[in-house]
Amino acid sequence: RRGRRRGRMVSRWPRRAQVFAFTAASFALLAGVAALASGVGHRFGLWDYRFAFALLRYAAWTGIAGALLSLVALGWNLKLGIRVGAFAAFAGIVAGALTFGVPWMALQEARRVPPIHDISTDTLDPPRFVALLAVRRAAPNGADYAGEAVAAEQRKAYPDIVPLSYAAPAPVAFARAENASRALGWTIVEADPQALRIEATDQTPFFGFKDDVVIRITPLGEASRVDVRSMSRVGRSDLGANARRIRAFFKELARRG
Repeated sequence: RRGRRRGRMVSRWPRRAQVFAFTAASFALLAGVAALASGVGHRFGLWDYRFAFALLRYAAWTGIAGALLSLVALGWNLKLGIRVGAFAAFAGIVAGALTFGVPWMALQEARRVPPIHDISTDTLDPPRFVALLAVRRAAPNGADYAGEAVAAEQRKAYPDIVPLSYAAPAPVAFARAENASRALGWTIVEADPQALRIEATDQTPFFGFKDDVVIRITPLGEASRVDVRSMSRVGRSDLGANARRIRAFFKELARRG
């Protein structure tokens, strides 16, 4: 009897190992789904950015817990020679690591850049929003430039963000700037050839955060000066997105000139 009882206990271990592997993997995969939902839900207006960030944070910690459990399950299933359980555990490790790793890398990036969200090539007289002014005033970050404190942070972190001297008359520079904005996928809100001002909105890929851009062309004889301001509507730090946007615009504009 004892032998039969011991045999039944031994036969249960493979089943338990496999169930543990699938449970751990499911834990990690659900965390991954929650992380994806945090961005998709915000993009489609199901919840605000605060809830989206909270959901992503909890999903990340749940994901790393699922990955660690899956790691234990992987060793257990490999020891017992259970391939299906080992495969499920490996999938859990990958899902959990990605769910934790991607937000963690974004956090490291946030720590490397200053906690600012308003970047301008002209920090003394930043281009002003006109067509988007009402939208900006209704947004949490407003429309006003914060002044020298932000300018100093910007100069330190992004010394390359300066006005562009463009070798074309203002009307030509304006037309090319508008085309460059459209090529980058920005939504043009207003393009005023008389004021030589372009206002547009861009959206971040994952969360769908809306950032606003204003481009100002200043005539310099047969040449032009191009100033750009890119400003996030929400969030204290933009993770460097506004500086990257201005660089991308200047690169696209140079390609057309």
